[in-house]
Amino acid sequence: MTRRFCPLALLLVMTIAAGEEALPRLNILPGSLTVSGISAGGYMATQYQLAYAKDVIGAGIIAAGPWFCAEGSLLRALDECMKGGLIGPDVAPLIAAARASATAGFIDDPSWLAPDRIYLFHGAHDATVGAAVVDSLLRFYRAFIPPERIHYETRVAAAHGFPASERGGACATAASPWINDCDYDGAGELLRQLYDGLHEPAGELQGQLQPFDQQGYVSGGALASLADSGWIYVPKDCAAGSPCRVHVVFHGCRQGGDFVGAAFARDAGYNRWADANRIVVLYPQVAKSWVWPFNPQGCWDWWGYSGPNYATRDGVQLTSIHRMLQALGAR
Repeated sequence: MTRRFCPLALLLVMTIAAGEEALPRLNILPGSLTVSGISAGGYMATQYQLAYAKDVIGAGIIAAGPWFCAEGSLLRALDECMKGGLIGPDVAPLIAAARASATAGFIDDPSWLAPDRIYLFHGAHDATVGAAVVDSLLRFYRAFIPPERIHYETRVAAAHGFPASERGGACATAASPWINDCDYDGAGELLRQLYDGLHEPAGELQGQLQPFDQQGYVSGGALASLADSGWIYVPKDCAAGSPCRVHVVFHGCRQGGDFVGAAFARDAGYNRWADANRIVVLYPQVAKSWVWPFNPQGCWDWWGYSGPNYATRDGVQLTSIHRMLQALGAR
């Protein structure tokens, strides 16, 4: 039986009394899954796309580089995969690694990427992730995807953060909650690249942004570094059983619930478009950790703190997200 969502007031009472509910089983359209993310979340989105290339039909990446860029090294992650230098990380060995990983059965064959749509973004004032890093991601994708299916936006005068319109801080300033008011609807531009024929948002939201219990989906225990709760936005029609698409959003470092509460999930701009277009939006959350694993900034694992298989289907975070999507009914 399909679980029905409670009104917000009742949900808050239930949360206090018994913790958040599990994810609902929804009528998710086959072949509708897309992913996106910013910074560490951008790296994570690409990792999920590569690991489950048969399932994913598109990805939006903001301020991040190519799959497996860090090659399991934090030092490489902080240097070549963040600063990038003049030309960015060399993608030839990363392309070869993807093909070898697919041959070994650790990720899906990257030939499944060919029909995907890609949206890339680098803010012109981003001093945290170098432009050459995202340039390398573009070269990586072009090894598998026709260039006409890729949109790369570099003209917005944004600092490191999620570009938005009428929400967040100053466009050229990088500050918590890392949402930048740039008079540019990043979520809308991203989703319109990934899906055809979207309707413009209008009016008040009819769906609900709700917390859910992540722990029932966690693979790897504490090593996965996942928070107790995640967020999900379910449009009203989707909660009532209408067929809906599904999009997963991966937050950046210091942008999860431990740092900004629901700010990113509430204000990045995805929910307006989801409401108007029957798109369920899943916002999984990473927890900060000071001991094991060492993840004090609450980053998604794109360098190996959760284990050597972090970028493959054996990675504990990727497996956990896959379980969440299975619970929702995505396939």
